[in-house]
Parts: sequence; structure tokens; C-alpha cells
Amino acid sequence: MPKQEPRDDLYADPKRPLSSFAFDERVARVFPDMIRRSIPGYSTVIDMTAVLAGQYVQPGSHCYDLGCSLGASSAAISRGAAKTPCRIFGIDSSPAMLKRAGARLAQLKLPVPVTLICADVLETNIENASLVVLNFTLQFIQPRRRLELLVRIYNGLRPGGILVLSEKLAFTDPEAERLQIEMHHAFKRANGYNDLEISRKRSALEAVLIPESLDCHRDRLAKAGFGRSDLWFQCFNFVSLVARR
Repeated sequence: MPKQEPRDDLYADPKRPLSSFAFDERVARVFPDMIRRSIPGYSTVIDMTAVLAGQYVQPGSHCYDLGCSLGASSAAISRGAAKTPCRIFGIDSSPAMLKRAGARLAQLKLPVPVTLICADVLETNIENASLVVLNFTLQFIQPRRRLELLVRIYNGLRPGGILVLSEKLAFTDPEAERLQIEMHHAFKRANGYNDLEISRKRSALEAVLIPESLDCHRDRLAKAGFGRSDLWFQCFNFVSLVARR
């Protein structure tokens, strides 16, 4: 039988001091369960990352998974690009995440090896790229520096290369915002989180995860130079876009 992933109970104890969310060892240990129970459609985004890799990865090019956490998107790129000679880099600033990512990826015997690098994605040199993935990473970067990162990605992409950008959205219409949050919380309850856990985690994320509207993302992608960006996935307030150079 496959080994059961540790259950996310980080916010279940009301006596535990509440601090800002961080990708530390405590989060890394329960991350697969946390993601599965918190982000609707996450497995679909990962599976389709492999499909997009099979379509867009160019021979001799580089692929980047920025904010790779435990390497799920990196592994998907490897599977999708199995028949294309390329190099795959997983970048993350959390040593705890990368340590576990290395162990998990080693067990998968991937067709294309993944090179893991501990670095700030804002300082990462993107070059000769045909595929860059930002799966739920941009939302953790200070808004004033998001365009800077997208410009760096655009400049490092080959013609015909793509950026996969997946994010949690905010909505400018207050009623739409309320409904989307309500549905997301219902999703979490259906996956075993109680109202205390939902509330405490939301408080921990408030100053760390800053969502933006879909129009804001599209406008910024255009400013960075991308000719077009297309929404291919949405489930409640979580979306994924493909931006093309």
C-alpha cells in the first residue's frame, strides 16, 4: 500500500500561536495533503502541465518550475517532455521544501531529470526557455515586483515559448468575491477542514498571499510583452492561464 501522507492539522489547535504563513518544515511535511484539500482542481492543473509540456517544450531548450515546492509541476514537465531533449529546473527559496522535493522526485524515476536549485525566483536567470511554470507562486510575491518577474520570464523565453500562470483570484465585484470565497470554504469543509481551521489559516495568509483580479493579471502579462494570454482553467477562485511569446 502507498504510504499515507501526513494530515494537515496546522491550524486545528486554537491554543497554538498564530503567525504568518511560511513554507517551513511544518508546512513542507503536510504540503501534499494541504494542497489537495485546499486548492480545487490542483491535480487537473498538474496533469495539464504535462500535456502542455508535451505540446510546447522545444528540443534543446530549458524549462523552469518557479516556486516548485515539492516538485509536482517539475515532475509533470518531465513526463510531458519525455521524448524531447531538454533541461528542467525546479527553483524554490525554501530549503525544507527542496529537501523533500529531492526525495520525492528521486523515487519517481523521471524520464527527464530535474535540477533543483535553492534560490529566490526574482533573482533566477531565465534563458533559452520554451516553458516556464508559475503554479500558485506569483501570489506570494510582493505586487510591486510581479511585473519585474514576468518581464524576466518573457525575455528568457524562446519565440513560441509559453508561461503557465496559475493563481488564486480576487474579484472586483463584492458579491462575486463573497460567493467565490463561500464556495471555496465549502470545498474546504467537504475535505475535512472545520471553520476554525479555515479562519485561522486565512488569517495566517492575509499578509503573505495577495490575490489579484483576472484583468490585473492579463494587463500585467501584456505589459511584460506577452502577445496573448488565455484562460484555460477555472474552479471557483482558482485559475490557470497560458501566456504565449
